[in-house]
Amino acid sequence: MPFLLAHLSDAHIGPIPRPNLSELLSKRVTGYANWLVKRSAQHDMATLTRLVADLAAQSPDHVAMTGDAVNIGLEAEIAAARRWFETLGAPEDVSFTPGNHDAYVAAALPLLAGAFAPWTVGDGAAGYPYLRRRGEIALIGLNSGVPTGPFIASGRLGREQLTGLATLLEQTRAEGLARIVLIHHPPHVGGARMFRGLDDAAAFEAAIARCGADLVLHGHNHRRSVAHIRGPYGPVPVVGAASASARPGGHYPEASYNLFEISRDGARWSIAARSRGLRDGAEVVVDLGTLAL
Repeated sequence: MPFLLAHLSDAHIGPIPRPNLSELLSKRVTGYANWLVKRSAQHDMATLTRLVADLAAQSPDHVAMTGDAVNIGLEAEIAAARRWFETLGAPEDVSFTPGNHDAYVAAALPLLAGAFAPWTVGDGAAGYPYLRRRGEIALIGLNSGVPTGPFIASGRLGREQLTGLATLLEQTRAEGLARIVLIHHPPHVGGARMFRGLDDAAAFEAAIARCGADLVLHGHNHRRSVAHIRGPYGPVPVVGAASASARPGGHYPEASYNLFEISRDGARWSIAARSRGLRDGAEVVVDLGTLAL
């Protein structure tokens, strides 16, 4: 039987609880203003609820959520997001990788680590990159969320994570596992606009070129996308997900999530992808068709 992996991203759970003055003495002040003026109209929790209910009805073997669960990294926001994760699935069935909004300011980092630890711990170890084996599937989670200055939404992995990624890719290749890499930012060069991309995307591409992978999943751009980067045995698909809470008729494409059926094809792995989400302003989640990998 194929392994069914569901991928959603960028829930941006709201509304943002009213921050106190001390919490706004940072980059959060611009983020909160942006929420009040623009982003609150773009993200709808009823839409998110419908999407997650449809996802659950597909009975996936595992769920990957690639970041931006919250907006400006408030303690109350992170607590609410943890409660949402508890409805999404048991920690062993759901994997999380943080985004730039989760790591909005440095003060959010310990809160983030504590709240989401159950969904980010690897096989017997904490920290990034993590490795979670699920049958013949290897889920490798990276953390690209780092605090940045106002109006900057870029991410970074750093040398330690990139070295760890290469080690895990080689290890799981030797084990014959299907290797799925999870990250928030588009990890390929040119995958996002200036000041929004992964700063060390070229180093990530170099690691994949050396070690290979079967699939890379990301969020951040709030739209479905498929790109490819060079691997040692051929192109590696890099698939982005739309925002799971994008309001119909808003600035971004309507909310959707992706499903991947992963099965062994002789000595290689076969992956079929499709999307489900909202279309044309309707509130019913429908099949959006296949994704060409």
